[in-house]
Amino acid sequence: MPTKLSRRDFLTGSLAAGLAPLAGARAMDSAPTVLRIERRTIEVNGKAASALCVRQSDGTPGLVARVSQPFRVRLENRLAEPSLIHWHGLTPPSQQDGVPGISGPAIAPGESADFDFPLTFGGTYWMHSHVGLQEQLLLSAPLIIHDKGARAGEQSVIIMLADFSFTPPEEIYQGLRSGAAMTGMSHSGMSPAEHAAMMAANPNMPMPTAPAKPDLNDVAYDAFLANERTLADPDVVKVEAGEAVLLRIINSSSMSAYHIDLGPLEGELIAVDGRRIIPIRGRSFPITVAQRLDVRLRIPRGAAAYPVLARLEGDRKQTGVILVAGGGAVPRLPELAESSAPPLTLELERRLRAVKALARRKADRRHELNLTGAMEGYQWSINGVEWTKDAPPLPVAAGERVELLFVNKTTMPHPMHLHGHVFQVVAINGSRFPGAMRDTVLVPPATSVTVAFDADNPGWWALHCHLLYHMEAGMFTTIRYV
Repeated sequence: MPTKLSRRDFLTGSLAAGLAPLAGARAMDSAPTVLRIERRTIEVNGKAASALCVRQSDGTPGLVARVSQPFRVRLENRLAEPSLIHWHGLTPPSQQDGVPGISGPAIAPGESADFDFPLTFGGTYWMHSHVGLQEQLLLSAPLIIHDKGARAGEQSVIIMLADFSFTPPEEIYQGLRSGAAMTGMSHSGMSPAEHAAMMAANPNMPMPTAPAKPDLNDVAYDAFLANERTLADPDVVKVEAGEAVLLRIINSSSMSAYHIDLGPLEGELIAVDGRRIIPIRGRSFPITVAQRLDVRLRIPRGAAAYPVLARLEGDRKQTGVILVAGGGAVPRLPELAESSAPPLTLELERRLRAVKALARRKADRRHELNLTGAMEGYQWSINGVEWTKDAPPLPVAAGERVELLFVNKTTMPHPMHLHGHVFQVVAINGSRFPGAMRDTVLVPPATSVTVAFDADNPGWWALHCHLLYHMEAGMFTTIRYV
């Protein structure tokens, strides 16, 4: 029987409140924490919908752990289909990374799998399915790792963003492939087959001129969620006037990127993708798919309400939560802003600097990855090759400093994610700088981004665009230690 979970039940599962900071970390140094993959019914704008979840036996979504503890989890699959969870941003042994067919098999219905590896760094991470299109059905949850840098007593507020459709994801994907939802085509006007053949033969061809308006928002979603709620009935989080609050913002959307709008509050961005940066102050911060932002706020004294909005790039749609201090009145907020938010850029990325960067060193190996594809036919690839298990992996060797050059030759932005490693952004369009440490980086159209990592985690690892339907279509490859 599917488990019924209302949005109110979800809130009592303590997501926004920070997963009841120590409850999720209980006994991780002894017995494993049991996480269950389950089907449930949620309510979106007054309408019931079937969704998936990964949660503890008491209903807590995801988990909290500490660096001093091992990551010890038993994952139970209570679905009627295979499933598996990827620990996004962590660096487990490759066999425990949660990618079926690469790190190991999916978990069969009614079966379980154990995970046990050391935690060597803290931060804001998340977990999600890497099986088919299950992630679109909200099969994701927060994964928070506390370290010695955490401020004792500071309130932590998790904001988990998601895009939602009542249409089954398989139907969405078939519509994209058939062109039913597409308004554009490849940047050259070629057919997908012609474009793929051209890129395979000429992987070093120049990038197209940046489009005046990039192709955005492939899918017409029914709702955009913050902690599984829309602005028609938003998550309202109590905060203390005059105190600091740490926002842990996770973009678990399948296809959607946002601008985080803090309204009248000025925040201090202190970490991206779980990794500390030299703080940057601001009232708006971009977040693409799969990225995380840690933003520290100081709540003014007095009773008031403070919306924290996520504005969809290239659109008027928005979602968010409301922070309420004292007896502040909760405002009603529209789901459409007065104007469209602009496309995400790398303006902030150029300014980010890691607190703990890679040691300065020349690269021992360099791979160029041309991000290729066409809107027509919805075919996406790397170096003109759509992923199959016969595709040769990119070789690396233990101990090497490796650079990956992502070159976007399409009209769409692509958030690129490397499994099992943390990389540093070291160049944008060939201009080098010592940027942030990340696991996911945005590569806008007609743009190149170079990242560097130390090959210190042997195995076979996924490397892909984190737009779910782009990945499904073939914008995916692997690296393998030789």
